[in-house]
Amino acid sequence: MPLWKAAGFFFATFILEDAAAVGAGLLLATGAISWPVAFASCFLGIWTGDAGLYALARYAGRGWFERSSLRRFAAKVVRSERWFAERGTSILIFSRLIPGARLPTYLAAGFLRVPLPRFLLITGFASCIWTFVVLSLVQTFGAQLADWLSAYKHGGLILLGSGIVLFATLQLLRRGLAGFDSRTLIARIGRWRHWEFWPVWIFYPPVAIYCLWLAVKYRGLTLPTAANPGIFSGGMVGESKVAMLDELSASSPKFTAEAGLVMGNTFEERLRALDEIVTRLGLDYPYVLKPDFGQRGVGVKLIRTRDQAEAYLRQTSAPLVAQRYVPGPFEVGVFYYRFPHEPGGHVFAVTEKIFPVLTGDGQSTVSELIRNDARARFVAGKYLQRFAGQRDTVLARGETLKLVEAGNHAQGCIFRDGMRLCTPALTARLDAISRKLTGFYIGRYDIRFSSEDHLRAGKNFQIIELNGASSEATSIYDSRNSLFAAYRTLFRQWELVFAIGAANRAAGVEPTELSIVCKEWWKYWRLAATYPLAD
Repeated sequence: MPLWKAAGFFFATFILEDAAAVGAGLLLATGAISWPVAFASCFLGIWTGDAGLYALARYAGRGWFERSSLRRFAAKVVRSERWFAERGTSILIFSRLIPGARLPTYLAAGFLRVPLPRFLLITGFASCIWTFVVLSLVQTFGAQLADWLSAYKHGGLILLGSGIVLFATLQLLRRGLAGFDSRTLIARIGRWRHWEFWPVWIFYPPVAIYCLWLAVKYRGLTLPTAANPGIFSGGMVGESKVAMLDELSASSPKFTAEAGLVMGNTFEERLRALDEIVTRLGLDYPYVLKPDFGQRGVGVKLIRTRDQAEAYLRQTSAPLVAQRYVPGPFEVGVFYYRFPHEPGGHVFAVTEKIFPVLTGDGQSTVSELIRNDARARFVAGKYLQRFAGQRDTVLARGETLKLVEAGNHAQGCIFRDGMRLCTPALTARLDAISRKLTGFYIGRYDIRFSSEDHLRAGKNFQIIELNGASSEATSIYDSRNSLFAAYRTLFRQWELVFAIGAANRAAGVEPTELSIVCKEWWKYWRLAATYPLAD
């Protein structure tokens, strides 16, 4: 029986290695398998699978590449080999911690010819530690889980596992084959070299784990919702953008872009509400329409005609913000914080936002210009979706096309560390504005301005949005930052959020209940599905 169990877990790691390790841990928890059998079978299976991926890419994949028409990219591959040689150790170790990152990383290691002894040594060490940690955790907490699963140990688990495998396979096929061409393949591979383009489900697990640790440390999972008592849920989810803009307009009108809330039960009522706001605020075209409940720049549209406004109102019934357009042309995100007992606040980070622009050559289409651009090709899918009707348009020589209006990284805006713009005058101005707000202690101001000198002097700028506790110090997405520097900044930021929440709780502020937070998240995702594509 130990031999059959060992063989079963060994081969199971080739399908879902983490699931196999968890299964072995559950048997350890119930005493149905010994530690040597569980550890050896899982470790050797995982390590062998890693080596198999390496060998597949090195000998089959590289050979195919050198025989195919893609060999014209050989110079780029050589540069990639040098890059991976310099950073490969940390990448290989880190990929073990992130589900979904191992397959592309190990294939890349083989394709880029990382020395086999080095690969085996690093992955062997990482797999050994990983297997030990997973087995230990599951053995410690697995008895309760095993009792719960016992009622479903037959068809239910088989059905669940089959469903997961089928779903993952379909997703991989859909993403891998949709719109396939050689340039798309090269761009998708290249994205893995630039962590700023990693999907959320790969980038954020370490942050989530750290937040769980902070929840234990400060004794409160929803403590961040107490960080800003004057904002619903502290600004974690469900907060109204226009409510914050209204308070800013009342307390600091000189520095706030005017806005109004568009609501109504029917299209006609919402259109009348929009017309009233446009008239009352004297808004000219273009002006901005965006969701009152939104994140990551979703649904932000620059309205240039009445037809565009009506189309937006017909697409979604969600509450909307109509706001005066501030042309800038510059924009920054300033992350501010202040502890309740402090007399003055601090600027934690400044993000300089750069709006990418295509310049025509009189020959290339918009699609070709995007795919040939050194950076735009990594987010080509977003840009081409936004300009679907202009893909085959040829821009005249010198003609420009602004690729994004929303100052958000997820929408294709370029972020740079902008602390060079931070001065005592700017800090004092934002602190004065913040202290006029009810119960605001931490968050990010999105600001547009026309002169760097004016911004440094703390004057002549317009706040277009204020985000609460769930906002980020987005300067982390500067491509010059290392991945570890980005995590270090995010960890410090969330430490501040939890610490400020704890200070407010000690002063009598009650954090939002978890059930309410979950309900608001569900409400947001349902509404977000109706938002139009952002500009």
